[in-house]
Amino acid sequence: MKIIMLVIIFLLVGAFFIISENSLHLNKTEELNKFTSLYFSWFGGVFDNLKQTTAYVVKMDWLPN
Repeated sequence: MKIIMLVIIFLLVGAFFIISENSLHLNKTEELNKFTSLYFSWFGGVFDNLKQTTAYVVKMDWLPN
């Protein structure tokens, strides 16, 4: 349950940063569309970074010498 709450908080904080950095007003359709585009682009970047980090960790030699 705590992990789900942390993920939701992380996604909300990301959304708030996108809104504040771009001075978006979500009551306008064009700005809502821009927010949606920026948010999914950001979320895709987070997913790609997580994928790269996981691949790096898997490729590491974890056995002692």
